[in-house]
Amino acid sequence: MAKPARDDSRPSGGDLRSLRSKGEGKQAAGRADALDRLIHERLRLGIVSALAVNDRLSFSDLKKLMKTTDGNLSVHARKLEEADYIACTKSFEGRMPRTEYKLTPSGRRALERYLDHMEALIRATRER
Repeated sequence: MAKPARDDSRPSGGDLRSLRSKGEGKQAAGRADALDRLIHERLRLGIVSALAVNDRLSFSDLKKLMKTTDGNLSVHARKLEEADYIACTKSFEGRMPRTEYKLTPSGRRALERYLDHMEALIRATRER
């Protein structure tokens, strides 16, 4: 018998299911369902977090910080850019291309919402 396809729009894990089934932390669990899946991915959360504490970072700086490859960083940065969470500026220093990223106001709000959701989930879990 085939397993049903996983719904990637919702977080996985026993913690949320047990919170719901016992009726504890219902509000926090409901908010956890609303976690921003775009930011929740490890590398994208790292990018947004790094940009939240730096005015701007170059592609090479982000690559070093995240310890990732050019291709991986490009793909994840593009997804954040398409969501208007980060802005990308391309320029030249002499003949060398330079790509810089900056967190947008909507990206900062999305990160704040994400952190609020995670804090609520942690509180609900500890209250059990």
